[in-house]
Amino acid sequence: MKAFAFLSLFSGLALAQQLCDQYGYHAGNGYEFNNNVWGSGFGQGSQCTYVDRVEYGGVAWRSTWSWSGGQDNVKAYPYSGRQLPQKRIVNQISSLPSTASWSYSGSNIRANVAYDLFTASDPNHATHSGDYELMIWLGRIGSIWPIGSSVGYVTVEGVQWELFIGMNGSMRVYSFVAPQQRNYFSGDLRRYFDYVRDQHGFPANNQYLLTYQFGTEPFTGNSATFTCSNFWAEAY
Repeated sequence: MKAFAFLSLFSGLALAQQLCDQYGYHAGNGYEFNNNVWGSGFGQGSQCTYVDRVEYGGVAWRSTWSWSGGQDNVKAYPYSGRQLPQKRIVNQISSLPSTASWSYSGSNIRANVAYDLFTASDPNHATHSGDYELMIWLGRIGSIWPIGSSVGYVTVEGVQWELFIGMNGSMRVYSFVAPQQRNYFSGDLRRYFDYVRDQHGFPANNQYLLTYQFGTEPFTGNSATFTCSNFWAEAY
């Protein structure tokens, strides 16, 4: 029995998709994954992402990394994302429900754990940027901060966040940052677009949703493992 259990576990681990290339990619059942080491030139290190489960009802994956140098520069954004085969204007989307569960291990970690959604007036805009970016930081580990300045604490869906607004080049960035780390999230991300539309002028009637992603942005740390035990998302 023990030998059988060991073989079953080994076989399960062997089935994991390993993504160690800079933009190693995998997709299935309406979800996509990317190792996405876009900022490696800012420091030194390595990173691999492993896809453990891909089902319609949710996915599981993990990313291992060590990064040094470029203290205040993001090195990567390994992520899981809900695929959006048809780009729609935000105001035409009724709901963006999602749940996410995660944990981190390692030493001297400086990283965030965040949803990342880009929008643009052009539905064919490249998906690595946009006219606007909306982030929801569930975790802020170490001395790191979002782009821009805090405009104070706000409440969305009964949950309190500190909202930061700033510019990344020509792209306006809204970052909702959890005051305390949230290792589990369940909510409708459309309500966050509603908030910045109503309070900060986000033009939801002419912005197409380009990405719908959840992952982590590592800055620096050693022998880190980010584990997403479940991510589920839909767009209605």
